[in-house]
Amino acid sequence: MAFGLCGCQGGGSCFALETACANGFNTGMSRRSLGLIVVGVFFRMLTFGGPVPLIHAHAHNDYEHRRPLLDALSHGFCSVEADIFLVNGQLLVAHKLEEVKPERTLQALYLDPLRKLAKEHHGKIFGNEPRFFLLIDIKSDFATLYPELRKVLEGYSDLLTRFKNGKVQTNAVTVVLTGGYSMATVVADTNRLAGVDGKLKDLASTQSNDQVLWISDSWKPTFTWKGKGNMPERERDHLRRVVEDAHAKGKLVRFWAAPQTKDAWTELAADGVDLLNADDLAGLEKFLLTNPYPGTLLDAPSQTAPQRSR
Repeated sequence: MAFGLCGCQGGGSCFALETACANGFNTGMSRRSLGLIVVGVFFRMLTFGGPVPLIHAHAHNDYEHRRPLLDALSHGFCSVEADIFLVNGQLLVAHKLEEVKPERTLQALYLDPLRKLAKEHHGKIFGNEPRFFLLIDIKSDFATLYPELRKVLEGYSDLLTRFKNGKVQTNAVTVVLTGGYSMATVVADTNRLAGVDGKLKDLASTQSNDQVLWISDSWKPTFTWKGKGNMPERERDHLRRVVEDAHAKGKLVRFWAAPQTKDAWTELAADGVDLLNADDLAGLEKFLLTNPYPGTLLDAPSQTAPQRSR
């Protein structure tokens, strides 16, 4: 292959660079803009020696892919989701109870391989990228599941972010609980290895909720736009108000069941949504590699997120 702006050799290791070039030319991107993206991608390839870390990419129902966790990592995703059931004292990963298998434990599919990566990468999952989220969707009775989950997570204290007496000790992986958890139980545990997500309605609360790390809710009850063409102005304004409110309170924003189209991803990125939910790993990877993501709270957690004009 000839070397030029997009010249690359090395087979699979050049996927990110070739994707940026192909999509850039296909969309008529200026040579200067394309060049900046390619330089950034190439620098990260040299730095990380693998896929480009995509901090805004969340693998929805990650365990349903052929290689749970590993497929998401191969596409650079920095956030993955696992549903868990408590069955005979084991935390088993599956979407439905009748689908559980004894060998598919939370430890085997996620915690063990993540610990191995963190050890290989000097305390990080991806090279110099310090952020990685494991979203755990609770599918069993929380009162009986949480003691077992807490015990399991403590076995990985060298890997996981700790929340102790209102302070955060950041580590390679941050666990976020969603689904059927009990807020009261989580709040009462003042030394734990997991935060939680909240719903849109929680933004109206005046109570302190430092344990809530994300605002994570379904798209469909609030928005009617299907992700094609332009988003209605009224819905765009509402989305931006939600994002601004969440960011002002230090919470990241994610929507599940949101449209998974280029139009939708472009809109959500422009409006400051921090994490894009995706089942199509390769599709979102290609989109993020060729579309610079506007700054959100996730890019600069210690700073004020940029404001969007309405």
